Amino acid sequence: MKYTTLPNTDIKVSKLCLGTMTWGNQNTQDEGFAQMDMALDHGINFFDTAELYPVPATPERYAHTEIIIGNWFEKTGNRDKVILASKIAGPGDYTAHIRTNGFSKNALHEAVENSLKRLKTDYIDLFQLHWPERQTNTFGIRDYKHNSADVWSDNFHEVLETLDDIIKSGKVRHAGISNEKAWGTMRYLEASKTHDLPRMITIQNAYSLLNRTFEGDLAEISLRENIGLLAYSPMAFGVLSGKYIKGQDEENARLNLFPRFARYSSAQSTEATKRYLKIAEDYNMSLAQMSLAFVTQRPFVTSNIIGATSTKQLQENIDSIHITLTDDILKEIDQVHAEIPNPAP
Repeated sequence: MKYTTLPNTDIKVSKLCLGTMTWGNQNTQDEGFAQMDMALDHGINFFDTAELYPVPATPERYAHTEIIIGNWFEKTGNRDKVILASKIAGPGDYTAHIRTNGFSKNALHEAVENSLKRLKTDYIDLFQLHWPERQTNTFGIRDYKHNSADVWSDNFHEVLETLDDIIKSGKVRHAGISNEKAWGTMRYLEASKTHDLPRMITIQNAYSLLNRTFEGDLAEISLRENIGLLAYSPMAFGVLSGKYIKGQDEENARLNLFPRFARYSSAQSTEATKRYLKIAEDYNMSLAQMSLAFVTQRPFVTSNIIGATSTKQLQENIDSIHITLTDDILKEIDQVHAEIPNPAP
């Protein structure tokens, strides 16, 4: 395994992070346990979860993923071997069953306390805001369209003040953002500098061969401001395994179970995936491993969040850490990107 540190800390984390959003829905507790065992055995010490998980989110399965992780900590005693990240859900109809008061002081304290109980731990290493409270172009929406009727009020300072209290209590070590845009990222960073408040050390956004929108503005912010990308969906919901193109997908594959998750299934995405598959096969590697290696070696990526629904898939994903893409491969990838840029924003 390869390691780095969370920006502006001395916390060592693996370059691959174990994603957990299928546990409690697509995966049973025993399967989640097996994935955590395998990940730890292969040197992955960084796990990412959220109160929202499993996805799709439902009131009946609310926070089951955190419960599974907490049960594993209790069974194995491995809490001290893991750098643990979780998230507070943002507001919206999708999360009305969780709470409706966004990132208010009460909401942040409540989310941390409840996650700690479910995770059966005294602290969370990295606590993230799952998506912005304000209306912006997240989750596959290509362009920003301003809504003057948005009821959100500017509260960057207040959110950081609350996080400061929580961090000083010892219940959270560091804070991060997720699904953020350039404007929100800089506002948090500037508020931190101006008022001597906790600094957002990471940003967890989608990034893959099919979605390189992070490179537009956020990559420069990441490198110049030292806020590391935790890349999620590097496999584009499994599309970048090539299994759907090859007809090797099983009935329980994510897009077969949840066809409404079509973010990476457009005609342009399919065509780009076919071209990436050819590059991978030309260089005698699987598309999955090429896709993951591409993300892992980007200079702004702190850790690449890999997810799987089986230990076989997880093993292939972990093995990608041993692959370094050559300049020739990267040039061919960039040629596809130039012709079909960001088909799945």
